[in-house]
Amino acid sequence: MNQPNQTVLTEFILMGITDRPELQAPVFGLFLIIYVISVVGNLGMIILTKVDSRLQTPMYFFLRHLAFIDLGYSTAVGPKMLVNFIANQNTIPYNGCATQLAFFILFIISELFILSAMAYDRYVAICHPLLYTVVMSQKVCWVLVAVPYVYSAFLSLIITIKIFMSSFCGHNVIRHFYCDNLPLLTLLCSSTRDIELIILIFSAFNLVSSLLIVLVSYILILMAILSMNSAQGRHKAFSTCGSHMTVVIVLYATLFFMYVQPKSSHSFDTDKIASVFYTLIIPMLNPMIYSLRNKEVKGALRRIWKNLHKLPM
Repeated sequence: MNQPNQTVLTEFILMGITDRPELQAPVFGLFLIIYVISVVGNLGMIILTKVDSRLQTPMYFFLRHLAFIDLGYSTAVGPKMLVNFIANQNTIPYNGCATQLAFFILFIISELFILSAMAYDRYVAICHPLLYTVVMSQKVCWVLVAVPYVYSAFLSLIITIKIFMSSFCGHNVIRHFYCDNLPLLTLLCSSTRDIELIILIFSAFNLVSSLLIVLVSYILILMAILSMNSAQGRHKAFSTCGSHMTVVIVLYATLFFMYVQPKSSHSFDTDKIASVFYTLIIPMLNPMIYSLRNKEVKGALRRIWKNLHKLPM
């Protein structure tokens, strides 16, 4: 069969979250508040864990990179989505769409493996406390962060180049509020089988391998906690792990729902709702979960607040 006429596209049209005019203003206000809270929270976490001398441990090193990643992928999507609420035409340039997709994939994959590194860090801290400073050396911490970044950048480039080197048919309306790979595949004239296979295989590998590291770490942690004689020690360990597990469950459940399912079962309206959780809600919640329930972070905030009050007016 002949392929449809191929057209050189210069821009795409994003359908956005809702096409109902009466919802545009309230939804814009809601997501603006969420995005501002996310930026302030994650920037604050980055600065706090960098400047406070008592937060220079591996756990806060990973937390700083988690905040950077959350800030990265929410910013890759959030500002353009907010502009589209008030713009007359919700367009994004061809190269801008490719850039948004590349950065989003980079940050979302990095988040999975940073969360795995954080689970391993908690395993070493709770199960092998005497060896913690040796095992989790600065060099090891940097390797556990650098490898996910390099791997995610490599995979991001492969998927983005494969999609944007393919032929688009001329239909340029993306049924989403940002440039995601699945809605873009529906616009291609050329066969998408290879790209779909790459996305499915790597999505499954990323989700399963990173989740396996988290599960094994927490099974070993649970066994160690249950063997503790001190009730206070068990409570402290559960409290530390509870925050991390909350983030893990919400993120992994959403991503499994989004990507590890057949193409025929995808509903883009449902996917948009799920996407809101991991592009906006999770980056906003992570700083709250890791700070409001953490005595050391709250102590650092109090110290900074006192120092600010001591400054001469």
